[in-house]
Amino acid sequence: MESSDSSMFDVQKFWLYQTFARYYVVGRGRKRTVWKLFSIDRMEPSELNIFEDHTTYTTEECFDLLKRIHQGNRSMGGLKLISIGYGIVGFIKFKEPYYMLMITERKKIGSMLGAKVYSVSKSMMVIIPNPVVRSKLAYCSTEKRYQKLLNSVDLTKDFFFSYSYNVMRSLQDNLNRNKTDQSVYKSMFVWNEYLTRGIRKQLKNNIWTVALVYGFFKQIKLSVSGRDFDLTLIARRSRHYAGTRFLRRGVNENGKVANDVETEQVVSEDRAEGRTVQISSIVQNRGSIPVFWSQETSLLKIFNPVVIIPKQEDYKATKLHFKNLGDRYGNPIIVLDLTKTREKKPRETLLHAEYVNALGCINAERLEENRLKFLQWDLKQHSRCKAIVVLSKLKELTKLAVELNDTFHCQVTRSSPLEGSTRPYLEDVNISENANNGRCNVKIKRFQKGVLRTNCFDCLDRTNIAQYAYGLAALGYQLQTFGYLESPDIDLDDPLARHLMDIYEIMGDKLALQYGGSPAHNKLFSERRGQWKPTIEYVDIIKTFQRFVNNVYMDEEKQNGIDLFLGNPPPQKRMLVLDPVKHSKWRSTMKRSLSDSNIFVENDILAAKQLLRQESMGHNKCLVELMPEIPNYCRYTSPEFPEVVSASESMDSGNEEIDQERTTSRFLMADWYSDSVYSCEEELYNKILSFSSENGEDNCFSMFDFGRWITRGGTFYL
Repeated sequence: MESSDSSMFDVQKFWLYQTFARYYVVGRGRKRTVWKLFSIDRMEPSELNIFEDHTTYTTEECFDLLKRIHQGNRSMGGLKLISIGYGIVGFIKFKEPYYMLMITERKKIGSMLGAKVYSVSKSMMVIIPNPVVRSKLAYCSTEKRYQKLLNSVDLTKDFFFSYSYNVMRSLQDNLNRNKTDQSVYKSMFVWNEYLTRGIRKQLKNNIWTVALVYGFFKQIKLSVSGRDFDLTLIARRSRHYAGTRFLRRGVNENGKVANDVETEQVVSEDRAEGRTVQISSIVQNRGSIPVFWSQETSLLKIFNPVVIIPKQEDYKATKLHFKNLGDRYGNPIIVLDLTKTREKKPRETLLHAEYVNALGCINAERLEENRLKFLQWDLKQHSRCKAIVVLSKLKELTKLAVELNDTFHCQVTRSSPLEGSTRPYLEDVNISENANNGRCNVKIKRFQKGVLRTNCFDCLDRTNIAQYAYGLAALGYQLQTFGYLESPDIDLDDPLARHLMDIYEIMGDKLALQYGGSPAHNKLFSERRGQWKPTIEYVDIIKTFQRFVNNVYMDEEKQNGIDLFLGNPPPQKRMLVLDPVKHSKWRSTMKRSLSDSNIFVENDILAAKQLLRQESMGHNKCLVELMPEIPNYCRYTSPEFPEVVSASESMDSGNEEIDQERTTSRFLMADWYSDSVYSCEEELYNKILSFSSENGEDNCFSMFDFGRWITRGGTFYL
């Protein structure tokens, strides 16, 4: 036996033994000939006491040690094997006793750079204290309720992990030495960070625990031109501000948004060990609209009004969110907004207006090279066309983002399987411009710069379609980089596009179930497969009803379980909290009718404008300075309170010319925009104009095909 550094020891399988006074966790190293153990005190009813033996044992020495422990405890029942585990998820305490969560069965679902990736097939919760020391609190109804809530977080659904590859990081971050020194448990995508704090703090290492990522992982083999390659799609859901659809909306005060998911598409050559392998990846992001807003659930309505909470002082939370995106991905950050631009009863248009104001406020304070680039594309309106037309236009649109962000590309040569290396695996990797030594040589050819951030209303259905279009555009560039394709354009009827659509549809269903309670609405995907239209409509009705029932009846308990798992404040009855002073002002100013929902009458709008001008002079001066005076034909009449004008609404002002402009012109005029201080970058401006002219007009829209791109604090309309 000998002492060794714990950082050089990897536990991938362990045995849990029990005596009257202790639990013994005996772990086997990756070499299968080295053993370590730690014990947990069972005589303490409400404290977690862990003792690690720093000695490394051989197989014979370990068996001898266990035999001696059994002999010493024979009078109290001896040493009993409880279970075999493949990783400790963590420890948690409710009212009194501690519980240990462990993985008892695993399933391989893929590999990254030779390192196996697993899902959880079966888990187990073990109560730590011996029954003789437990008090009545351990058996009270509150304790049982907390146990039930924790068990509602099913570890066998959509959780995955790896022993030797950091699945919580993108491929580019894993190969970037500037980011590999961070603890994996600090990642926003590790869901059991809170559960593992106790054991990591006491043992000063993390060799016994596994970092669980929640989201989606799928790996398939494809071929093009007779050459095989692996395509891996990974979705990582953030643990910050995580939860269910109606209980987690918008952004919190720390700049964390609801439904924040990072999606990575990895393409790697399928070649024998020892040969140079090309690997490429691209990352995109989805997340709720980063302003303060809420939406109540109702038994009587499926589509409920949106409440924009009036506490957005200079959009500090929105600024924090985009600062965090910039720190993680760099620049440029491209924002693709898929929300509606036309509504009879404004819901999404209200959010869109607030979003535009926030982005304009952010860009006004940034240097030109760091400003956000905003692209608006009403997918719901475009969906009236055939699916192939919509996807073609969306692919061409997202191709602009791919060209701006680029893809990550590297060449890897390894002489031995990565699974046998120590954790982290990058200790064996030599990263350089021209690497010719080391067990694993990585030559980085290109980096991704910035990220595409996509959102719709819920960031589920439309967002998933846009992410597929972006992934298809990126796949063409990735395969062209490998030399597999001459042109980066992949036809929508190509088998590659069909296979990619299938995997993105599966991912969309998984993410929608996690956040919304039902599979995603995939009308466009179903139409592309040639399914019968009545069948598509029927399936969509079923999904809508399923989502409605889950949101109304089950999301509260689901949210409580997630909060408990993540270590958020104790579950409590949630209610919409507004600033009482400001809220009273708004309620006295805005008179709503039940039939009109969020639509306001003209007198109310004029009163709101006066109130906003008064508040803007004091608290929101930067917003007044940001936006120039906008003519009457613009749909936005105030930087904080947008007047949403629908073609079906009648707002008689007494001036026929103004009324005509309100009903026929819904967008800022290009001449006004080009003369403002927020002119578009020339190169992007030309690209977008070229894209619009190539697609032309079609019979699906009475006006024109449009997209909107913000680069310097304003909005450009095509």
